Amino acid sequence: MPHRPEPLPELADITVNALPDHHPALDWVGMGAVELPVQLENADATTLRLAARVNAFVNLRAGTARGIHMSRLYLLVDRWIGNEPLTPTLVRHVLHEFVTSQAQLSDRAALQIDFDYLLRRPALQSAHSGWRSYPARITGTLDHGRYSTEVTLTLVYSSTCPCSAALARQLIQQQFQTDFDTRQPLDAQQVVDWLGSEQGMAATPHSQRSTAQVRVRLLPSFDQFPLQALIDRIEGALQTPVQTAVKREDEQAFARLNAHNLMFCEDAARRVQTVLQADPHLADFQLRVNHHESLHAHDAVAVASKGIVGGYGSDGSTHF
Repeated sequence: MPHRPEPLPELADITVNALPDHHPALDWVGMGAVELPVQLENADATTLRLAARVNAFVNLRAGTARGIHMSRLYLLVDRWIGNEPLTPTLVRHVLHEFVTSQAQLSDRAALQIDFDYLLRRPALQSAHSGWRSYPARITGTLDHGRYSTEVTLTLVYSSTCPCSAALARQLIQQQFQTDFDTRQPLDAQQVVDWLGSEQGMAATPHSQRSTAQVRVRLLPSFDQFPLQALIDRIEGALQTPVQTAVKREDEQAFARLNAHNLMFCEDAARRVQTVLQADPHLADFQLRVNHHESLHAHDAVAVASKGIVGGYGSDGSTHF
């Protein structure tokens, strides 16, 4: 008869051993930056498959327990987040599974998913298009039966300083008075030629690449994460999102948009605040705009929120 190997002894698990003394509970225990793919449905019903990093946590409320069942969190994240379309319903389900998997060690759970959301964006004038990447974070928490979901997005846009534009216009006026005798009739073609010359561009306003970071808390009514809708709404308010494919006609159109949308950081923050305030589907929001100054070595920053009692920003922090 063939030799049968001896059964392996049960593997040791010292995490289940109770501690000799009662120790304080831990707010969060889990895993950070788990690498997984996520599936997200776009507004046109197409599905994106994106690389993500996932943070999975539960609290440890039992003061005599050595640790949580950490591998169970990974297996749940891999089973659900890595294989199913990402929706608010799925996040809620995974959080409940987190708590259940810990055999009464936990009554709170948190899930954070970071990825770059990709959208194909058309050029301003030409027939070209290109991909834009929007850093995104989806956060779900379950706290003693209360569930909440947040979406955080970062958008890049151009901002041209109104003060700098006014000062540049003043210098152009002064150069015009130097080059033309305004006491005599002016030749229209000569003025047109001057305006199209480097001499006529005595100064240019400064502009800079800028970022808007927006965090929103969703109402339970959402069945999909409204990433594209939020991006479209915010870019529509700012009017000058950075471009992808650019031909000369697109660059000229972008220059016109910047001239028509001169913005201090305060202006940009209020534009975004206004469109988010008008959205009845957002329970709360907070935004921060950063104008990465070309004039200064520091940034110009403005922060705004929905302004509800006990909501984002009520403690004076920016949460970014």
